[in-house]
Amino acid sequence: MSHTPLLSRAPLALALSVGALALGCSDTAAPPGDAVDAGAATDAAKVCVPTLPSSADSYAIERAPGSAEVILARAIADRYITEHPPATLRWDWGDGVLLAAMVELRRVTGDDAYRAYAASWLDGQISTGYNVFMSDRCPPADAAIALHGETCDPKYRAVVDDVETYLYDEAKRTPDGGISHLGTLAGATPQLWIDSLFMFGEVLVRAGEAYGETRALDTYDAQHLVFAHDLQDATTGLFTHAAYSDLAQDAGVFWGRGNGWVAAAASDYLRVRKLRGESADAVLASFRALAAGIVATQDATTGLWWSIVSRPGETYLETSASALFALGLARGYRAGALDASVLPVVHKALTGVRSRIVDDAQGRPVVTGTSGPTSVGDFASYAKVAQKDDLSYGVGAVILALVEASGLP
Repeated sequence: MSHTPLLSRAPLALALSVGALALGCSDTAAPPGDAVDAGAATDAAKVCVPTLPSSADSYAIERAPGSAEVILARAIADRYITEHPPATLRWDWGDGVLLAAMVELRRVTGDDAYRAYAASWLDGQISTGYNVFMSDRCPPADAAIALHGETCDPKYRAVVDDVETYLYDEAKRTPDGGISHLGTLAGATPQLWIDSLFMFGEVLVRAGEAYGETRALDTYDAQHLVFAHDLQDATTGLFTHAAYSDLAQDAGVFWGRGNGWVAAAASDYLRVRKLRGESADAVLASFRALAAGIVATQDATTGLWWSIVSRPGETYLETSASALFALGLARGYRAGALDASVLPVVHKALTGVRSRIVDDAQGRPVVTGTSGPTSVGDFASYAKVAQKDDLSYGVGAVILALVEASGLP
């Protein structure tokens, strides 16, 4: 696809039919959190002004840069940077998640090393060329949004434009308007995979926040409701892996990390709507139902979650899903979507996640116990996915969770 920014785009129309979803938590007034930015509620054209991290940034202050959680997140990131030079990373979802964590850590700590790492990688990818043709190729735009905010360099905005062009104009869609996980792959029928809601959804959410793009936020809202209608279980609130797929799936099997991706993106979306002084009632109901399912399936002993959360003891306790659940619940609390009853769940989850962080021979922290890339399948296929250490997306998820949960009551 062309990397030239698109000058105009036609509206995206989605016909939605969303079933009723039970609320997972009671309504509650929003706790003190991110300050409301009334000016963010419009799409008025703005001149880009480079904005560097500031010690006065309420977002950073609330996430306690000097906390033990952020100090640990920095140690994990520092080791990863040393062991994995930017040139070794790929334009893909896993490394995109890692870079999103790096720029989040940059915002909270102000440390230029994390910006430099992300910029070195992204500059190299822009120079050699990249292709956005499916959901899994969208996450690098998260880092591009952050770097564009700091520099106003148009090459970073061009990356965001390319991803948005793909999402608005090119990706195949299911009959009810859902963006197909497999995008424009030749011969692939349009199908929904829950991880898409983070892979493309987080880009829409962060673009909506950074640029005041109502269209991006409305698109996330519409997509979440399509996915919820097709995938969310009315009893547990959890999401099945896929719809419109011809791959075999067992009933009642809920993949942990996939549900973690949904929790992370939906809670971030609700955070941004709160900043704009807006509501998103249908997504809020879906998120609360999911949160209730997450809370109900936490392992009481370890604070972690099983790779298949609905089959405790039959697979293994998994790190990235547990980190993403902690992230989503913590964000949900900050956004006022969840009440304080989730805080013990978050803190217990962090205790479990910390147990998966093991020092290497040089005394540096390594994230262990992350399941490998996971495709749609039956229970047996999920159980066969091996756990590995130091996987980029596992590291990214843990850093994001540590940062988001720091500073909470």
